[in-house]
Amino acid sequence: MPELPEVETTRRGLAPHLVGRRVDKLIVRQPRLRWPIAPELIALLPGQRVDDIERRAKYLLVHTQAGSALLHLGMSGSLRVLPETTPVGSHDHIDWRLDSGQVLRYTDPRRFGSQLWQNAGEIHPLLAGLGPEPLGDDFDGDYLWHLSRERKTAVKLLLMDQKIVVGVGNIYAAEALFAAGIHPSRAAGQVSRARYAVLAVAVKQILAYAIGRGGTTLRDFISPDGQPGYFEQELFVYGRSGQPCRKCATPVKVITLGQRSTFFCPRCQH
Repeated sequence: MPELPEVETTRRGLAPHLVGRRVDKLIVRQPRLRWPIAPELIALLPGQRVDDIERRAKYLLVHTQAGSALLHLGMSGSLRVLPETTPVGSHDHIDWRLDSGQVLRYTDPRRFGSQLWQNAGEIHPLLAGLGPEPLGDDFDGDYLWHLSRERKTAVKLLLMDQKIVVGVGNIYAAEALFAAGIHPSRAAGQVSRARYAVLAVAVKQILAYAIGRGGTTLRDFISPDGQPGYFEQELFVYGRSGQPCRKCATPVKVITLGQRSTFFCPRCQH
């Protein structure tokens, strides 16, 4: 599933080709995604000029004067800017025809993404109640420490709670906890203030690094036969069960927390 760095990479890749452009037509080949395509999107988006593209958590908001398209890539979705004449594939569900002669094409084999609508001056229910952005000033060790007091839930689940902080998915939670030396199943309320400070810094550094790596492949967003340029992940523990820890050579272990596979080093993390 695309996580925050991949979504931010998508935003940066699309912005130069969308901002300032008018959406002339919306072509919907498959309206049934995770939710049906919002009728307001179909009715209001054509004829609008794109003012900006913003990321909130793992959502993209394409802002226009009439309101904002709220896009989510789901499990397997991608967005690319292509020449209008590019042949349509079986999983190419939606095109935004732009006044540049190009299209913004949404491709999604699993159809678990979404294209919804947020009226101007309103906040969509999916965005209401979300926590702060992990790269913002509102997110730090003190913030995590205060919210974790008396909590018995595993610290990894706290970190992945979108009401606590947005966009820290399974991969980056595992990697940040490894960098901070914190066992993922440790009760959130038992982690010290000092260790939360280290964890918050690790989250910021790992996400920023991943975004930076993604930024080196933005050319792929306008390639007719390419895929979005997600960075090649350089992971310490995620997906490496049984392989030697890159720091101490102890075999990486995997457990299940919150129905998600959780990778950690039993020696480096406690």
